[in-house]
Amino acid sequence: MKILFLHGWHSVPGGVKPTYLIDHGHEVINPVLDDDDFDAAVATGQAQFDKHQPMVVVGSSRGGAVAMNINVGNAKLVLLCPAWKNWGSANSIPPQSVILHSRADDVIPFSDSEELVARSGLPPETLIEIGSDHRLADAASLSVMLWVCNLFASGEEFPGTDGNSTSFVDASSQEEGSYVCDACGEEIIIPLDLTEGTSQTYVEDCPVCCRANTIHVQVDEEGNAQVWAEPEQDGQ
Repeated sequence: MKILFLHGWHSVPGGVKPTYLIDHGHEVINPVLDDDDFDAAVATGQAQFDKHQPMVVVGSSRGGAVAMNINVGNAKLVLLCPAWKNWGSANSIPPQSVILHSRADDVIPFSDSEELVARSGLPPETLIEIGSDHRLADAASLSVMLWVCNLFASGEEFPGTDGNSTSFVDASSQEEGSYVCDACGEEIIIPLDLTEGTSQTYVEDCPVCCRANTIHVQVDEEGNAQVWAEPEQDGQ
């Protein structure tokens, strides 16, 4: 699948995130965006989109603002901590969009993405809380970014983003999931109760080392669950 990846401010093509997508089989268009002239960056993004017609546009930080300010037609948007309040005039996103953002982000406030979802009239599932900083370059964030891109590549809509209410799948479609404890590195098998919703977040202690983990469960329309964990953080 073709993906247009728009990098952040003072970043460069070939970073961890686009490389991760390439390593997992995607064709990634990753142009250099002007750091000083936002309009020039938008023009570059639009030209590359028009030339390659990607199925998904991934925008990181300032690149997320660039993505929001180009005409992407029916392509899907995956925005990583989008800096929409800092650059550009766009203040909403289309239904076929998903945002990944860390609540611990000290560059772009998590509340900016909450406001963006609300302005766009999208369901809470559109915003996935992930990562421990602004970069979203940790293993869990990369995995979830890839999962969303693969979901879009399959032609599926992200749960709740198609304008319809999200229906819950039968819990029997997937009864177990697993995560890797950040503290001890052990893979932990957990039961899943998909009747609790398609987007779940809760805290549980690792049964091996007893360290607390924040568990995230995200379920697609086929009933497949993506599970990941982060260390529990104060104030989260």
